[in-house]
Amino acid sequence: MIEVQNLTKYYKDFCAVDNVSMMIRKGEILGLLGPNGAGKTTTLRMLTGYFKPNYGTIKIKNFQMPKDALKIKSLIGYLPESAPLYHNMLVYDYLEYVAKIKGINDKEKRYDRFLQLSDICGLSSIMDKPIATLSKGLKQRVGLAHAMMTDPQILILDEPTSGLDPNQIVEIREIIKAIGKEKTIIFSTHILSEAEATCDKIVILNNGRVVADDTTANLKQSVEQNSLIKLSLQGAQKEDADSLLKSIHPSLDVKIVEPVEKGLVSFEITPLNDDSTDHDFRSDIYLKIKETDWIIIQLIKESQALEKIFRELTREVA
Repeated sequence: MIEVQNLTKYYKDFCAVDNVSMMIRKGEILGLLGPNGAGKTTTLRMLTGYFKPNYGTIKIKNFQMPKDALKIKSLIGYLPESAPLYHNMLVYDYLEYVAKIKGINDKEKRYDRFLQLSDICGLSSIMDKPIATLSKGLKQRVGLAHAMMTDPQILILDEPTSGLDPNQIVEIREIIKAIGKEKTIIFSTHILSEAEATCDKIVILNNGRVVADDTTANLKQSVEQNSLIKLSLQGAQKEDADSLLKSIHPSLDVKIVEPVEKGLVSFEITPLNDDSTDHDFRSDIYLKIKETDWIIIQLIKESQALEKIFRELTREVA
């Protein structure tokens, strides 16, 4: 559906987007992640035709920017980070205004589309309310209805949950997931857990460059393969336990940490060798400690949060 090759954008001497390439298949929900200033908004603005890249190509379906810009724009619904709403208008009047601008001139067709959007975006109770009186979450819903007015094949959403409270975030997330069953969606966020809950694929930007591009499932698997084992022992000396644990396998990184309780010795153990990351070392640890008179108080496996990968990737390139 969307193919981006070597996309580059400069603001004078500053390179905001540096040689970005990615591919989005039809029906995918792609999360574009990165810290503030990573180049997410600039990338989205180039995809929508709002900005012209200095270098690179954008192909959407069988069309290419900028040659087929008008045709491409007809396929896209775009919601900027700050939804461009007229706050002095009622929700219904605003949507009618948007519909007329977008060429939906038949009154019955407009009304039918309003009913559909009201159901999708949860607007039925606020159609007669001034936009200025709405919460930010409800304003985002109105902006989403604006972006979807012509039933576009592609939705591009820039930070759609920014500034919302936890309940509003969940509501917008559920709307995006429901819409994603029928459309191709790209949305930017700096919250990795948000993308994890919603997206089929994740692209992480940092300093304008792609530092990760993979399916959500593969990223989760990579996290699970780099799991952390937490161990607490009673009756053991630090040096003896440290030496025993390191003898189990050369790939194990063993660190002594603050104990979970007084009188215990605690460790964090991480497999570092890629060939061993799919092996669960808890059984090896248990059997080795069973040969001693030490008592295992805690032996658990914790997956590193995807946020940790995010932090590591965005810190490495910085």
